[in-house]
Amino acid sequence: MLKKHLNTFITVILLLIFSGVSYAQDTTKDSVALRDFLSELESKFEIKFSYADTDVDTVYITKPTSNALDDILTELREATGITINKLNDRYYTLTKTTTISICGYVFDNFEENNIPGATVEIYETNLSGITDDNGSFSFKNVPINSLVHIKHLGYKPIFIEAKELAKTTECKAIAMAISYQELEEVVVTQFLTTGLKKLNNASIELNPSAFGILPGVSEPDILQTVQALPGIKSVDETVSDINIRGGTNDQNLILWDGIKMYQTGHFFGLISAFNPYVTEKVTIIKNGTSAMYSDGISGTLSMRTNDELPLNFSGGAGFNLISGDVFGEIPIQDNMALQVSARRSYTDFLNTPTYTTFSEKAFQDTEVNSESEFYFYDFTAKFIYEINPYQKASVSLINMSNNLNYFETANDTLAPNRSNLNQDNFSIGGELQSEWTDDLTSQLSVYYTQYDLDALSISNNEAQQLEQNNLVKESNIKLTTYYKFGEHLNWMNGYEFTETGIENTTNVNQPPFASNIKGVIRKHGLFSEITYSSEDEKLTGFIGGRLNYIENLDTFQEYIFEPRINVSYELLPNFKTEVLGEFKSQVTNQIIDLEQNFLGIEKRRWILSDGDALPITKSKQGSFGFNYDTNKLYVGIDTFYKEVNGINVYTQGFQNQNQFDGEIGSYAVKGAEFLINTKNNNYSAWLSYTFNKNDYTFDVLNPATFPNNLDVRHAITLAGNYTVGDLKLGIGLNYKSGKPFTRPDENDPINVTVFPTEINYEEPNSSRLREYFRADASANYTLKMGDKMNAIFGVSVLNFTNRQNTLNTYYRLQDDNTIETIERLSLGITPNASVRISF
Repeated sequence: MLKKHLNTFITVILLLIFSGVSYAQDTTKDSVALRDFLSELESKFEIKFSYADTDVDTVYITKPTSNALDDILTELREATGITINKLNDRYYTLTKTTTISICGYVFDNFEENNIPGATVEIYETNLSGITDDNGSFSFKNVPINSLVHIKHLGYKPIFIEAKELAKTTECKAIAMAISYQELEEVVVTQFLTTGLKKLNNASIELNPSAFGILPGVSEPDILQTVQALPGIKSVDETVSDINIRGGTNDQNLILWDGIKMYQTGHFFGLISAFNPYVTEKVTIIKNGTSAMYSDGISGTLSMRTNDELPLNFSGGAGFNLISGDVFGEIPIQDNMALQVSARRSYTDFLNTPTYTTFSEKAFQDTEVNSESEFYFYDFTAKFIYEINPYQKASVSLINMSNNLNYFETANDTLAPNRSNLNQDNFSIGGELQSEWTDDLTSQLSVYYTQYDLDALSISNNEAQQLEQNNLVKESNIKLTTYYKFGEHLNWMNGYEFTETGIENTTNVNQPPFASNIKGVIRKHGLFSEITYSSEDEKLTGFIGGRLNYIENLDTFQEYIFEPRINVSYELLPNFKTEVLGEFKSQVTNQIIDLEQNFLGIEKRRWILSDGDALPITKSKQGSFGFNYDTNKLYVGIDTFYKEVNGINVYTQGFQNQNQFDGEIGSYAVKGAEFLINTKNNNYSAWLSYTFNKNDYTFDVLNPATFPNNLDVRHAITLAGNYTVGDLKLGIGLNYKSGKPFTRPDENDPINVTVFPTEINYEEPNSSRLREYFRADASANYTLKMGDKMNAIFGVSVLNFTNRQNTLNTYYRLQDDNTIETIERLSLGITPNASVRISF
């Protein structure tokens, strides 16, 4: 029998039922009408009852077992809620009671521990409260027909009729059963630092609220933190352009409360666009992705804000040398709450050492005489509504923006070249979580997201004007169901529909040129997955698949099947092996367009697969690994192979003889990741090593196979943190071998036999930059200012050795047929400081 409520309508029906039957008891053969039983008592004890017919006509009772009149009347009072008053030895009056006083004591289901802070609500009234330190509660003037709802985090909610809690000689003891929620098994309780955990399915979970400290970070930055993990790096030293196992950033699925994000960074990728103080957890998946996820052929980062209703108001505020922010969790009612956060930079009116260093990196490829006005902001809000104990709804909103005005004056020009760049993202989504039975639950989610990039460049003494726009609009609906076959087997099924529209516009006045490219793709996905955990939990994992039907309204339709597997087995105590595999696909990519526009700092545009110039990008990946974990030591090694097909030269950022070819090809990555981490309550130290061999294959090019632009063969991180009381310290060293690039031919650098003249290059990516090395440090101190208020002071330094690392090298041909060498350099020494108040 279904014991869960479908929605609030069912709750109302139950209330009507309770009130409609009045105090009617079981009308089986063991019950009698109260009127008839009163007549028996009158004859037996020679007494008289005075009452209104309407008060007793519909009431049925089970005959009391007592023989004494006083005991019988007491039982009648408790069973019916009717007030019985004795006028004298012969006459009694019966009065229907409309309100009563109730009380109770709330314990756990073993009745060993009281439960303070449990919420007690009286339905259909404004009466509510919480249990005291002894777990007790009491209310007066409670409608006798009402329902009492008792709930507490971690326990199953209870509904009980008010009349069962009517005050007598003793208050009733109420036992609450512990609510068990099946979670992914945690293998490592502290992974590199507090707030990082490795789950049994090989994914990594980051909890910013419990986060410790990492070198170079004075306060949490979600997208910078994930780069501390093996296999996740950024070759251009940004926090938003993340490369997972040799893939490009656009091949990552970035989700915020289930909404796909097309913008992830501020200040051209140097700062994460997601506020860590309202982010409850971040899940990082490199392989073995659940079938519920689409897109993201290289990896998945799923960020979730808090889904639980806060009991009390909490929040915080702070600032660093770039921006200031504020956030809060605000209870509205017992079943409603609001979360908000806002952040804004003050870089448009205040220069700081951090901003200066960031600016030097961002605008290094410009003339000397330049000035800029830049600021960013982001805002989030989330409304949570607990419809009833078995259904919860939420609505999440995020808005972020980057705004830049840039003025560059060349020595031979009268008017400055002006550039304006606005980058905006607005997203809104909703979720409905429902528990239908103990075994069946579901989640319905919808979202709409819009990304808009507008650029305007005015140059040549205001004679030439270039306008560019990239607009992405995406809507999505997904229904997921979960069914439990006993304690060890679960079955997930679902359907997802996504419609993505992308528009790219370019307008130039001299020479006249206009382009407007639009496209829409609709994708239907059916997915199913079986999860199993053995009784001894040695064998855990899932196997599933996803069937996608992809339709470009102008060009193509295609069915794609994507199997997924993720299995972990404990060979020996503390020693596990993992086998992961997946097929994935995606229809959105970023082309790196017009190399010298957007000030050389923001050149990426989202485009859709068209089945021709850019087919659907598909990947397949398999990995095999071992890990050994104790309370003080973790050692893990993973080997993997990943192949990605359907890439276009334009999506890879070539800066050599192939950059305008538009050819279709693939890349394959063979790699291994190693991590050793030793830790205790006061410190954590780790050494990670990543090996990647990443090669392109373009059949029509010569040579057909050559190193990938992201082929960083070796990456090593040695880092640690230490806690002394309220002081946390962190220091780390990062090493990477140089990425490949293509030099001009030393013997014949310029081809003058063609018009316009071209650079003659050596074989693609046949040279390498020198190695990358960076040392970082950070510290923060927590000052307790009361029971619930803390002040946190933080300082950090990136690249404290001030080493000059070359991130990229490419070449441009000048008007006088000379070759200009362009080097993109890393951040110099970058200090930062922060002050926060939390309450």
